[in-house]
Amino acid sequence: MDERKKIQREMGQTDMDHDPVEAAEGVKRQALALGADSVGIGSIDRWKDAPTQMDPRQIMPECKSIIAMAFRVMRGSMRGIEEGTYFSNYSAMGYGGITYLYMPMTVINLCKYIEDRGYEAVPMGHQSDWRSVDAWYSEGGGRLKPDFSRPVAPGRAAPDVMIHLRFASYLCGLGEIGYSYMLLTPEFGPRNRLGVILTDVELAPDPIYDGPQLCNRCMACVKDCPTGAISGEETVKVDLAGNEVEFAKIDCDACNKGFRGAEKADCELPEDRQYMSEDTRPGWWSPFYKKPKNLYNTGQAVGGARGCTRACMIQLEKRGVLRNKFKDEFRRRKPWKVDWSSEPQYPQDVAMPGESVYGDGRKTDAGDDVD
Repeated sequence: MDERKKIQREMGQTDMDHDPVEAAEGVKRQALALGADSVGIGSIDRWKDAPTQMDPRQIMPECKSIIAMAFRVMRGSMRGIEEGTYFSNYSAMGYGGITYLYMPMTVINLCKYIEDRGYEAVPMGHQSDWRSVDAWYSEGGGRLKPDFSRPVAPGRAAPDVMIHLRFASYLCGLGEIGYSYMLLTPEFGPRNRLGVILTDVELAPDPIYDGPQLCNRCMACVKDCPTGAISGEETVKVDLAGNEVEFAKIDCDACNKGFRGAEKADCELPEDRQYMSEDTRPGWWSPFYKKPKNLYNTGQAVGGARGCTRACMIQLEKRGVLRNKFKDEFRRRKPWKVDWSSEPQYPQDVAMPGESVYGDGRKTDAGDDVD
């Protein structure tokens, strides 16, 4: 008989059963070890006035705690867009890769840590594309999408419930909601992606953020948004756990187009001039003739978050209020704009379509094969 001890995952630990403070500290240490850059905890009572379609208790009626985690977007992932030469890195590594690969792994593994101890945990690594409320969810709980879903029983929300990730992160103490409607953390400002866990274990909550003011209403986000999606006059006010939070009204349609580098055309365009539809052309913030293909589902951020993230980050760094500090400032050269009315000027050492390239195995101008 084989007497060797079976190696398996340890389950049934009781270190979450007695002290909510110690349990919360253990969760936070584990979250950071798994890859989160900051973590906060909110008690479910902070959602007592949440609209039904955004109420965590509609997903987990026995929910006691919500864990929110911020995952930094590398400042370097925005470098290529800042220089106007390398756009895919922000979409892949700074956006879709975090949202659909890195963050879900951290969230799932933290849920394993909780469920190994006998408590249930709902992993939410990104926003549900199946949510039943439309883009204007910032106002009064959102409007239901027509003919999308229906409640399965009286008193239940229509699937899918949407947990507002930015509001949840605010209620868990990670940071503040800036004028741009972005969550600003004291570590990274707007350079964050957000993940959330619902759980039925009681964890000691963190206070709602009351540290140094991050957003000072400088309006850099409004000025630098290429499509004017962030209103400089109209605002939205919401009550979050007794705190009035105000931010700009967002034109979601303009944001949706500008995010992808598209500018609305005044008329229907011929097919060879269409950027992503018959009524869009490339904006001055996109160097591409056609919208590039998606990376990781929604990673198509050709605009590089020009106003809501880059402009905001630059101002926050100038004020010295962020914990993640750098040796050199981010903006080192004059911001570029694509002049679509002029002829492009390519580097002299690049081969244009139809030209031969030495070393590619094709014929040279002299008619000789290249070794």
